[in-house]
Amino acid sequence: MRFELTKDFLEELRLEIKKQNSEWITEKVLGLHFADIAEIIDELNNDQAKYIYYLLDEDQQADVLMELEEEVRDRFLKSLSSKEIADQLENLDSDDAADILGELSDKEIQEVISHMEDDDAAEDIVDLLNYDEDTAGGLMQKEFIQANLDWPVDRCLVELRRQAEDVEQVYTIYVVDRLNKLVGFLSLKSLLFAQPKSKISDLYSHKNIISVKTTDSSEEVARVMDKYDLVTVPVVDFQNKLVGRITIDDIVDIIKEEADKDFQIASGISEKVEANASIWRSSRSRLPWLLIGMFGGILGAQVISSFEGGISEIPALAFFIPLITAMGGNVGVQSSAIVVQYLAKGSQFTNIFKRVSKEAMLGLLNASICSSIIFGIAALFENTTLAIVVSVSLFVVIVFAAIIGTLIPLILNKYKIDPALATGPFVTTLNDVIGLFIYFSVGMLLYNM
Repeated sequence: MRFELTKDFLEELRLEIKKQNSEWITEKVLGLHFADIAEIIDELNNDQAKYIYYLLDEDQQADVLMELEEEVRDRFLKSLSSKEIADQLENLDSDDAADILGELSDKEIQEVISHMEDDDAAEDIVDLLNYDEDTAGGLMQKEFIQANLDWPVDRCLVELRRQAEDVEQVYTIYVVDRLNKLVGFLSLKSLLFAQPKSKISDLYSHKNIISVKTTDSSEEVARVMDKYDLVTVPVVDFQNKLVGRITIDDIVDIIKEEADKDFQIASGISEKVEANASIWRSSRSRLPWLLIGMFGGILGAQVISSFEGGISEIPALAFFIPLITAMGGNVGVQSSAIVVQYLAKGSQFTNIFKRVSKEAMLGLLNASICSSIIFGIAALFENTTLAIVVSVSLFVVIVFAAIIGTLIPLILNKYKIDPALATGPFVTTLNDVIGLFIYFSVGMLLYNM
């Protein structure tokens, strides 16, 4: 049955923790899924969290620790000594342990590593810390199952049992040669039905080997795993030697982080900000785009003021300013969002060109429909000349906005700038200014002013 955290449950839990009623907590909490336990701990203060955490067994502790909200986990770890952190890391997969250590200072990392009793685990973690966290090397874990090309089946089974002690999830058996170079994969079925003295070289598959390099970006890894429907992908170095694997759960986390980042950028937040960030840091992340929007508004005001004479003669022109700016901004954001989506999927230029062409045609269609509707409304409530001005302006604005919305993300992407910027205040502000200029220029032209 799915657990649902309630306010009453939390109040009762806090009371039982205060009483140090471990029996009640064991019955009501420790039997839950580790994700549910983490959700509970997220709502507790540090002392309460530590009380529950140390009632868990080692495997539960590792799973719960990685499920905690980032700020909760950071606060929790800061309350532990270097020896206590080292003890926790030895229960984690190497990639998770490296992620946690990566948040500490160099001095703290050295202290924690010095307290680790498992030298092999410590060596794996230190090796992972040498890679950029946004690359395949920074994402991979050192725990995986491999078989040597020259092994007979009976030896392979013994070796795999030994290796499996350190591997929580066995997805794939990788096959390597004497130089530890990845040469293929071995299915569990073929291994189980093989004769004891058969060689792995007679059983493995060497076709369609999909792997990633340690220097590949996390976005490239996500694209590869998505394209080939992989739950795990091997990581090799420049000599094609097998050095690790990346599992789907880590890629899901990357996809979520990228989606959050793009959403923040599109909303006008220039850097990642946690919920508990200081007011100054939150302001720093938002202020640049607010200033861009403000200066865009000033430019818009300048455009309006330059046509002040025309507005004073035909005040009705001012009625449709909000319409022009709103439609230009909406169309631009819609078009740029589609292009950003295609870029994020790693689409080839030919596919993107087709998308841009389609957006242009869509812009013409939408412009025709919207301008026709606004012509009828403006003619009904105002006059025919004004209706023509508004409808023609709206048509041109929508077409221009669609073009701008498709081109800007492509230009940003070409210069290695996150194209998600195009779906935020940047495009909206630009379309506002251009839209106002088009609107008043058409108005002055048709009114012979």
